Amino acid sequence: MKFRAACLAAALIGLSPAGALAQQFTMKLSSPTVNDITHEWMKEFKTGVEARANGKIKVEIYPASQLGQIPATVEGTAMGTIEVVAPASGFLIGTEPRFQVFDAPGLFRDMAHAQRVFADPEVRTRLATFASVKGMEMIAVWPHGPIMLLSHKAVRKADDFKGQKIRVPGAAPLQIDPFKKLGASPVSMPLGEVLSAMQNRTIDGLIASSTVFTAFKYYDIAKSLTALPESLLVVPAMVNKGFLKSLGPDLEAVVRDEAFKAQRKVEKFGIEDAARTIETWKRNGGENIALPENEAKAYLDQVKSVLPGLLSANAKLKEDYDALAAVSQKLRD
Repeated sequence: MKFRAACLAAALIGLSPAGALAQQFTMKLSSPTVNDITHEWMKEFKTGVEARANGKIKVEIYPASQLGQIPATVEGTAMGTIEVVAPASGFLIGTEPRFQVFDAPGLFRDMAHAQRVFADPEVRTRLATFASVKGMEMIAVWPHGPIMLLSHKAVRKADDFKGQKIRVPGAAPLQIDPFKKLGASPVSMPLGEVLSAMQNRTIDGLIASSTVFTAFKYYDIAKSLTALPESLLVVPAMVNKGFLKSLGPDLEAVVRDEAFKAQRKVEKFGIEDAARTIETWKRNGGENIALPENEAKAYLDQVKSVLPGLLSANAKLKEDYDALAAVSQKLRD
């Protein structure tokens, strides 16, 4: 009788929510994009985690804003209703001003350079503290692509920015002030509103990652696409810290390890995907413009001139910038 009671108790424990939770966790991954480097990272991460967790973690992928628009998914990750979110870094500035550091012009020479910086142990340790007070942690980060300017009037030199009303992907000082310095009129505008604004010429141009322009077929509206020197869109993968700790030390280590492994695995894809975007633009009648060396220098000299004033107003942001800049310089060649 006692034996049967013990078996029944064990069975009830196994069927209880606590027992079920001990057997399997679910990680929901949210991204606003699809079929890009972020989506590839999600797939690599899922494969790696599920293979090593032996059925204890199920990873569910939700690209293309299936779980909601970016502000809602960022808030959901902070609250714990979503486990991981991977938006452009600019959408995280509201939760943590330190994310502005990724918008500093001239910090990265190109995608390969940024990838080396993000793989540096010192940098990884620093970035893991971003948004900590909001209950999140950065477990991976990658350059999504070069930042480009699409404009009705071609921009071929630094002076061509003057007088143009340009959409920028955020309202933080490091997203606004560099373009004011160039003589442009920057305006923060959600991406969903930009297409019609370009069509009716409410704005003269827009700034975004290279893949946006072909994904939304902007070549039907304007043809002149200018690469902004040493400027990249950066995507951090943010996990809810409470969920991460609930996994226990062994599974937590698996998640951290596989997040970084996936980051390194998608590096080649990211560079090739950016190159494919440029070719797609050209095939559809678009013009790809690279500023000549002297104009690229003039551009960088002007936009970087705003950095000292902006950084001096935020001691922690300056500390982050100085640390990343030092590693960036070391790994530049």
